[in-house]
Amino acid sequence: MLSDATIAVAVDEVSKVYQLRGGSQELKAAVLSLPSRLIGRKRSSSTSDFWALREVSLSLRRGECLGITGPNGSGKSTLLRVIAGITEATAGTVTTYGRVSALLELGAGFHPQMTGRDNALLNAVLLGLSMDEARDALPGIFAFSELGDFIEQPMRTYSSGMMVRLGFAVAVHVRPEILLVDEVLAVGDAEFQSKCFEHIRQLRERGVTIIMASHDLPSIQKYTDRAMLLEHGRIALEGPPAQVLHEYLSRIFGPTQAASMTS
Repeated sequence: MLSDATIAVAVDEVSKVYQLRGGSQELKAAVLSLPSRLIGRKRSSSTSDFWALREVSLSLRRGECLGITGPNGSGKSTLLRVIAGITEATAGTVTTYGRVSALLELGAGFHPQMTGRDNALLNAVLLGLSMDEARDALPGIFAFSELGDFIEQPMRTYSSGMMVRLGFAVAVHVRPEILLVDEVLAVGDAEFQSKCFEHIRQLRERGVTIIMASHDLPSIQKYTDRAMLLEHGRIALEGPPAQVLHEYLSRIFGPTQAASMTS
């Protein structure tokens, strides 16, 4: 166990279950609603449990960078949402020590009718800055995002890449102590991605704790101290990035091809 003085994030036996309603008949009725109404079929009241996370435990030291990978639906985004406090765990506890800044969903927290400037100001305040601190942070946010005159345009006019630029710029300019980043950087252009990862490297040097969930395995290997493989909501493997990524690729392509891909 890590001492309390060194811990930035502690996740203890966290599980998250969702209730899925209905079965195949209800799904068919949703697609072919008219025949369903004509025959008067009753809606199914049955439910089933979907465990997005099962008894996940981890601890991160201050300044450590953790990479999380795994197949689609393995629980990566859910885990980050639980750590960020956006989603409540069904069981278990999450404790964070420090200001958390999260970039988890494209456009999340942005109002489409508000300008980029106003959205940046509002989100900086929501992430914990005072109004004066948020105003002071705006020049750095604008410069990093490189949106130019678009910063005065409503968000509904933004492309997905422009949203990522502004979202990332806000997330890293609110003096985060814990930064959570989901797959959203994948929609940015190569030049901006490189800029983001360079900034992540600088944040690590300043002691910021970072959790990255991504399918970009080379980035996980290059920028993280430790990696975790999630499968079906459980931790399948945790350890050095090269080891975890080799095992993940081995399960998909076989050991020989995985070795050539990670060399």
